[in-house]
Amino acid sequence: MSTSKRRRMLALGALALGAFGIGLTEFVVVGLLGPLGDDLDVSISTAGLLVTGYAASVAVGAPIMTAAGTRLPRKTMLIILMALFIAGNVLAARAPDYGVLMTGRVVSALCHGAFMGIGPVMAASLVAPERRSRAIALMMTGLTLSNVVGVPFGTALGQQLGWRAAFWGIAIIGAVSLAAIIAFVPSRANDTGGSLRTELAVFRRPQVWQVLTITMLGWGAAYAAITFMEPILTRVSGFDTGAVPWLLILFGIGLTGGNLLGGRLADRALMPTLYGTIAAATAALVVFAFAAPYAVPAAIMVFVLGAAGFAMVPVFQTRVMEVAKEAPSLASSVNAAAFNVGIALSAWFGGLAIDGGLGLIAPVWIGVALGLAALAVAAASGSAERRRETGPPAGLAAAPDTRARSLR
Repeated sequence: MSTSKRRRMLALGALALGAFGIGLTEFVVVGLLGPLGDDLDVSISTAGLLVTGYAASVAVGAPIMTAAGTRLPRKTMLIILMALFIAGNVLAARAPDYGVLMTGRVVSALCHGAFMGIGPVMAASLVAPERRSRAIALMMTGLTLSNVVGVPFGTALGQQLGWRAAFWGIAIIGAVSLAAIIAFVPSRANDTGGSLRTELAVFRRPQVWQVLTITMLGWGAAYAAITFMEPILTRVSGFDTGAVPWLLILFGIGLTGGNLLGGRLADRALMPTLYGTIAAATAALVVFAFAAPYAVPAAIMVFVLGAAGFAMVPVFQTRVMEVAKEAPSLASSVNAAAFNVGIALSAWFGGLAIDGGLGLIAPVWIGVALGLAALAVAAASGSAERRRETGPPAGLAAAPDTRARSLR
């Protein structure tokens, strides 16, 4: 391996480690709600707001934090974000009460969206244009591995040594990531987000809003099943609760592979991959809806859902950077927020369907509807873009000149 390639891989590894820590801090609380509630004397539902509050803060904080740092070099911005991320987790680890813990969660979340928006832009800049989706996928592997390895380990650590130990562990991961970013991510003279006006200008383009809508709907489709995976597997498929962690590891293997495959395919043909990954994820949901009552087919589809769902991630991120290529940082960060909006909406609609007596499979069908909507928006966006590229038919273009000559 050449020196330059080794440096690129180390830089991508540093970004992936940051994504790993961010993914870990978002989801590790799910496995620690009981100990948290008991120690801080709050109900499970109140403790659950630590998850909701984090997701809401990501959605709000992504554009705000990115906009605040538009004139800073991207490496400098990543360093600041990771430092704040560490501070938020240290605050959470030392929290004397629920309010301080929530504050620490919010501080960490404010960094989440901006890091996951600026990080892919930096990752793409490290490689040739024809390899940018693969670079983004490699960075996102940190996020996927946080679900496969990090969350189970963090949950076990918190259960054995107390929930505070999990946050101390995340802070240490953040510190290692910060050191790696400083050491390995290159600094470049033109590596800034530009002016805020330039960053905001890209939101005048319909394509940017179309991509954000596709991300929200497509990711909402994937999470419609993911959110309710545990009760579906235990109450519909008939698995024992002890089998669920192993099934989630199977899911994690699928999502890691799907993420890397999506990046490779997007580098070859972005728009066909956009259509194909959304269609594949939607089709997987349909099959899962029918397979869920049967243990072996359901287990197979857990893997397929992970692969098909996460294949969309680098595709969506690359697409928003393409349509906002003059100023991608803010658009990429808002796209990261759109992922979280999709999660919140699908979980909300799925919960309403279950509470309405439609059964545990109802959220899966809601996911199918969201996936079809995402595919329709993607098709409309692609069609409009082709029309802009080809221009109006020759006859229509010539008509104004003919009329003008007749008047003369």
